[in-house]
Amino acid sequence: MSGDITDRQILQDFEQASQREWLATNGIGGYASGSLSGANTRRYHGLLVAALTPPTGRRCLLSKVEETLLLNGETFELSANRYPGAIHPQGYRWLERFQALPAPAFLYRPRPDTLLEKRIWMPYGRNTVCLRYALRKAPAPLLLRLTPLVCWKDYHSEMHFWKDFPAQVCVLEGETRLQPTTESPMLRLLAPGTRWEPAGYWHYRVEHPREQERGFDYLEDLYCPGHFLADLAPGASLTLIATLEKCVEPPEVSWRALRERQESLILRAHASDDLTRALTLAADAFLMDAPAVNRAVCRPEDDAPRLRRSTVIAGYHWFTDWGRDTMIALPGLCLATGRHDVARDILTSYAAYFSEGMLPNRFPDQGETPEYNAVDAALWFFHALDAYVRQTEGGWELARELWDVLKESVDWHLRGTRYGVRVDPADGLLHAGVPGVQLTWMDARIGERVVTPRIGKPVEINALWYHALCIMKGLAQRLGEDPQSYARLASRTAKSFRKAFVRPDGHGLYDVIGAEGPDASIRPNQIFAVSLPHSPLTAEQQRAVVETVERHLLTPCGLRTLSPEDPAYVPRYRGSPQERDAAYHQGTVWAWLLGAFVDAHLKVYREPQRARVLLSCLPAHLQEAGIGYCSEIFDADPPHTPDGCIAQAWSVAELLRAWRRTSG
Repeated sequence: MSGDITDRQILQDFEQASQREWLATNGIGGYASGSLSGANTRRYHGLLVAALTPPTGRRCLLSKVEETLLLNGETFELSANRYPGAIHPQGYRWLERFQALPAPAFLYRPRPDTLLEKRIWMPYGRNTVCLRYALRKAPAPLLLRLTPLVCWKDYHSEMHFWKDFPAQVCVLEGETRLQPTTESPMLRLLAPGTRWEPAGYWHYRVEHPREQERGFDYLEDLYCPGHFLADLAPGASLTLIATLEKCVEPPEVSWRALRERQESLILRAHASDDLTRALTLAADAFLMDAPAVNRAVCRPEDDAPRLRRSTVIAGYHWFTDWGRDTMIALPGLCLATGRHDVARDILTSYAAYFSEGMLPNRFPDQGETPEYNAVDAALWFFHALDAYVRQTEGGWELARELWDVLKESVDWHLRGTRYGVRVDPADGLLHAGVPGVQLTWMDARIGERVVTPRIGKPVEINALWYHALCIMKGLAQRLGEDPQSYARLASRTAKSFRKAFVRPDGHGLYDVIGAEGPDASIRPNQIFAVSLPHSPLTAEQQRAVVETVERHLLTPCGLRTLSPEDPAYVPRYRGSPQERDAAYHQGTVWAWLLGAFVDAHLKVYREPQRARVLLSCLPAHLQEAGIGYCSEIFDADPPHTPDGCIAQAWSVAELLRAWRRTSG
């Protein structure tokens, strides 16, 4: 499968192994993650990052577990940490194989005659992580010492020493309970058959180099309450469970459930090749399926947290659920994997959040009022619903159910809603934007400086607006409503679109029509005027867009956000937060845009085999950052180093959808 790594030159080199990260998720927003070297290189890494208010409220309670083997008088430490000026221990030197599926697994060979496997998984719907240690081969029984390093922090922060941490530690037979504060949940560490050796010391100044690169606090202190000790014979295994739940399934039960669930997802997706199978399972990491989770984990005797809504986690590690990202990712995550029921539930869940014709851009971590600062989230909702209707039996029933929501949204756009979002009565094009507010996916600002000013009539917003009007026309015809008003609006929008956005020099489309005239920057937003099912452009104009984007923006990893010929082009995504924000949309490659380019390419050239070549770097990428996942962004210049989130929902979704579209 795409997540197997056996190259010792990678695994046993600290820097290379540290650049590669693993991820396991629990279906409610929680996760476990780290690097292949064994060192936590980000503040976001941890073995139990729990979602206390699913799918948000993430807190890290178990940072890592240090493993030590004692065999025939020899000591082998399998973990790794970076401290100022030192890496200790250096367990990556014994790492022989990493396997991402069905769950992250590490195979260590500390001696030629000794093999130990560590496998990590999270039971579905639970704030629980399981670590199973299996002694595959050894000349004699050995002593396994497991050292949990615990914390209590928001996952956006670092843990630092404090005097009264933890509030209490309670040791039972085969279980240690630790409560970080009197208000926090209880962390249970279960390791039946082990002996507990109390400790009570701190690991100081653990370095997180990826945070240092990003210009953030990068030093962390972690607390060790003690050690689990166990005698392990060849062929035997031991499982350590860390959980916030009162009810915990036996590990063999949760492991079997994970395998059966994955097999079911692959069968449901009709995934016939390794890449499709890997991306299908990757897609599941982002889907928060409220009915399935709540059925699976909420029993009368259980206090497991309920998932508040079906949604999509935009990316790991630091994103939660975003309206725009959810709607863009839905066709790939749900429809391309045969999970139409989840698509329906997400659409109905989000329909309840429409306000003044708009969808929230972001649901904040702590449950505050959703933020509606996205002009395109609602328009992408139209697109996602249209894809659902096109690909699902009974899709028209959902369209009828949501018709009033759609109609009201169009009406709000016509008469005007938040942030200057309103159809211009002079030409029928959609205007959006007010100073100081970011409304499109490409907006960026540093303090008071706007990096990519897009107030006016952005090209992709108006392509989506035209697309939405055409969808409304088709739905009205099918549902027995009057389609004429939508037909007239769509016709006028198409004419105005061609007049306003088509460049006379033949280089595709303008990016924004603003108060001071058109923005001639060559950006990828124009591709949506071709890729969406309803295009306002002629065939000749569509070809000009595809040719322009291919010439200036196409890379093996996605589309650049700005032409290299532009003076504002930034070739590398590096430096402080301010420097990175300045580069985010000034050249940086975004993987998800490759899906739209494949759609546009197929529409213009109608050559699936040629379009499939555009995705040829995908298998190799699944082994270079987040193993088994697709990254958020890449450097604009070769070698297009991946960066941003190691696992991005719309990257996985669009590349999976494009891969399946070009399969023949």
